[in-house]
This record gives sequence, structure tokens and C-alpha cells, in this order.
Amino acid sequence: EVQVVESGGGLVQAGGSLRLSCAAAGLAFDDYAICWFRQAPGKEREGVSCISNYGNMYHTDSVKGRFTISSDNAKNTVHLQMDSLKPEDTAVYYCAARARGVVYPYPLDWEYPHWGQGTQVTVSS
Repeated sequence: EVQVVESGGGLVQAGGSLRLSCAAAGLAFDDYAICWFRQAPGKEREGVSCISNYGNMYHTDSVKGRFTISSDNAKNTVHLQMDSLKPEDTAVYYCAARARGVVYPYPLDWEYPHWGQGTQVTVSS
């Protein structure tokens, strides 16, 4: 079974950076898709960034130009580089994976059966 573990969350001041990592043991990185979701208090969960083995990526409009998603296939790991962080980025960030690739990965949560426990990102103003 695929095991998903997120790491890299923490406290940072506005304008700072964090790099989140998603390790997906048991996932074949030649045929996969991974999405990052986030949920802030009082708000609905939203898709943030996605990547698939086809090399296509997705970013929600609010993070375009600030977040970068990449994969290290040899280590079964996806990274989310988060720059120019804003207080509104504060949320629990979840990594979700599926074992079949998607040409254009969109953050449709029902298509991602394997979820991590989440990692807290807090951005102070």
C-alpha cells in the first residue's frame, strides 16, 4: 500500500520561504500523480499544486509565481518550494497521491486515494 508522509512545515514570517516534502513509498514514479491541498481554519480545503509523471503541473492562481512543485523520482519524493509566503498561506498542507498518472493533474480530491497526515504552515504578518 502507498504510504504518504509530509514534512517541512513550520513557522515563517511573511515574505519567507519553506520547502515541503512528500515522500510516497510504494508509489511508482513512472506512473503517478500527486497534489498538494491545504485547509485553513474556517475555510474549505483547496487544491494548491499538482504534478504527474507526464511532467505537467497545476498551480492555483493564488500561488502562481510563488510556489514551485518538483519531483525526485529516484527518492519517490515530491517537493513544494514555497516562496514569498503570505499570511493567507497559513493552513495545514496535505499531500495526496494516486498510482495512475494523469496527463493534466487537477486537484480533484476524490481521484487521490492516498493521503498524508498533513503538515502545518504558519505565516506571521
